[in-house]
Amino acid sequence: MGSLQLQDFAAGWVGGAASVVVGHPLDTIKTRLQAGQGYGNTLNCVLTVYRNESVAGFFKGMSFPLASIAVYSSVVFGVFSNTQRLLSQLRHGDPARAPALADVALASMVAGFVSVGIGSPVDLVKIRLQMQTQPYIKANIKLQPTVPGFPLYRGPIHCFRTVLKKEGIAGMYRGAGAMLLRDVPGYCLYFIPYTFFCGWITPDGCISPNPSSIWLAGGVAGAISWGTATPMDVVKSRLQADGVYLNKYKGTLDCILQSYQNEGLKVFFRGITVNAVRGFPMSSAMFLGYELSLKAMKRDQTETNP
Repeated sequence: MGSLQLQDFAAGWVGGAASVVVGHPLDTIKTRLQAGQGYGNTLNCVLTVYRNESVAGFFKGMSFPLASIAVYSSVVFGVFSNTQRLLSQLRHGDPARAPALADVALASMVAGFVSVGIGSPVDLVKIRLQMQTQPYIKANIKLQPTVPGFPLYRGPIHCFRTVLKKEGIAGMYRGAGAMLLRDVPGYCLYFIPYTFFCGWITPDGCISPNPSSIWLAGGVAGAISWGTATPMDVVKSRLQADGVYLNKYKGTLDCILQSYQNEGLKVFFRGITVNAVRGFPMSSAMFLGYELSLKAMKRDQTETNP
């Protein structure tokens, strides 16, 4: 039982790494659209980034998420699977029993809650690195835009240390409230559709789904989850990008009000297309990496312990 619990964490790590490689370019576009200035639409943003920063611009800040999101996904999947097993054990006396919908929802919420503790500083550093090439012009305040070769942050470690020194622990958790409001319902709309579609596509339930079922169910779940999470994702991105040059928002509610007053309701749906489109391949890669590595580990375990 102990090794089985650890396998979920290991498989989550593989899934997380796969999803970062697939999704990071679109994540950069999403962040620029949500927190940047003057991009207009998605295509214009893609062309601007490519023209100014070439292909490397899309992978800005990726080394940090690659190392950290693998750990983050490991925790999310590990907590989700183990909570689900614990609930099945408590309810039916059998941890392997297929969980009820309420159990999946509760396990998703626990995973979402735990994920914010790790994910908030990770996201903050990633967004600061993605946003630091943005010229910032607000009213008549013209701050020196960072020129290539003189970025504000030299890399993820330098960014982490700078924010910690300037803003303390509270600075590292800037936007955590918005992230909590995004991730607790977001993970419910991630794991529940996945479980449902997996069971629907795979005739024998979700015990041994084939790779195409995992790919499709994971992709649909990701598109649903990321699409619906967009309004809070916009608020979180703005709060975390805030502070690269000057502090504009006092907190989550202030950010919502200021964004609404200045740009109307449509601001909360900025990047929704990118989020939903990016959600499909990212989640497909995540669940494929998770399920296939879990299957391989279980097979190895069976072969070594017949």
